[in-house]
Amino acid sequence: MQKSIYGILSFILIIIALSASAGLTEKETKMTATGSFDVKMEPQKDTDAPAGRMLIRKEYSGDLVGSGIGQMLSKRTSGGAAAYSAVEEFSGSVVGKKGSFTLIHNGFMTPDTQKLEVYVLPGSGSGELTSISGNLEIIQENGGHKYVFNYEL
Repeated sequence: MQKSIYGILSFILIIIALSASAGLTEKETKMTATGSFDVKMEPQKDTDAPAGRMLIRKEYSGDLVGSGIGQMLSKRTSGGAAAYSAVEEFSGSVVGKKGSFTLIHNGFMTPDTQKLEVYVLPGSGSGELTSISGNLEIIQENGGHKYVFNYEL
């Protein structure tokens, strides 16, 4: 009798484990997309505001193919510190999957340090990118811009 109870419990645990692992496969494993982008920034005339505002227009190539449009607020001090925040809407494809999502940018720098964080706004994905999450690293090299996009779908 005890052996059959252990057998039933073992069977139930196996079913639970298989169900849990099946749920994990709904979202693909972490992936990386790379490429480059061209950016055009259009200063906006907000003479009364304490920060600068720009329209951002990007064209992505590589694993991300599409365009980004957004707005950036920035502030630079006379001592060399600077900060910026931006909201960018990407529309196109990620490794062939089409849709759109929102990128949130937050960055700052001082004469001694700098930090930049760019991440996908949770719940902002659409189309084949509905469940996308992740972060984007921007690399400035030789006057150009490259990206490394670590994401999950």
